[in-house]
Amino acid sequence: MSFPVKAVVFDWAGTMIDFGCVAPVDALQRVFESHGVPLSVAEARADMGKAKIDHLRAIVASPGLRGRWIAKKGASPGESDIKALFADLEPAMREAAAKSAELIPGAADVARELKALGVRIGSGTGYTREMMSAILPRAAEQGYAPELVVCSGETPSGRPAPLMTWKALIALDAWPANACIKVDDAPVGIEEGRNAGCWTVGLSGSGNEMGLDRKSYAALAPQEKRERLANAERVLKDAGANFVIEDISQLMPVVREIAKRIESQ
Repeated sequence: MSFPVKAVVFDWAGTMIDFGCVAPVDALQRVFESHGVPLSVAEARADMGKAKIDHLRAIVASPGLRGRWIAKKGASPGESDIKALFADLEPAMREAAAKSAELIPGAADVARELKALGVRIGSGTGYTREMMSAILPRAAEQGYAPELVVCSGETPSGRPAPLMTWKALIALDAWPANACIKVDDAPVGIEEGRNAGCWTVGLSGSGNEMGLDRKSYAALAPQEKRERLANAERVLKDAGANFVIEDISQLMPVVREIAKRIESQ
């Protein structure tokens, strides 16, 4: 009999690559600084996971950034400003992402195990195709090459709309949606998966909610680590995650548990 889970759709940064989802923060801060308006790490992370043009719109709509923009520019940021920021962000993201394309430990092993079970592997990202151009070959060299990559701008609406996940499932001929899994580190990606009708798995340690690179994460004191993981887990569960794990290396027991639950339905 075939394995009950038909497909897994993975996010990229903070999920399979770039522990801590560092690249987007670096690129966003550099772009806003080049426009004379500083951007905090918290502001950069607040809407992580959205398509980058939507992410920029959310950032400039935040009261703090908007106030600093007006103080610097003498006017509120408009759509033309957002387009100018996005034009600068694409090359900055491409550069930052290329430097942060190391697979999170366990990613390649999980992909191999899923493939051995006959599970189809797709992926979606808030990055544009251009931003992904350096990441895809680097990931493949390290042993991870999903069957499909859906990028920002390739569906009419981005996250939390379910369209990127649906696009992946259609291309993979994987159905029903409730026999598929969406794995993501950001609340908006979890919402995407729930809206698509999939099981959802959130990542509390490796992603945006924790917001630390591997070295900084490993250096956390045990109590602080527990507290920060609990907070990240709460945020992801509030977004609708069925399961929350620290990082991708812990996924396979969850996949098997979901398979049991699908069989029992």
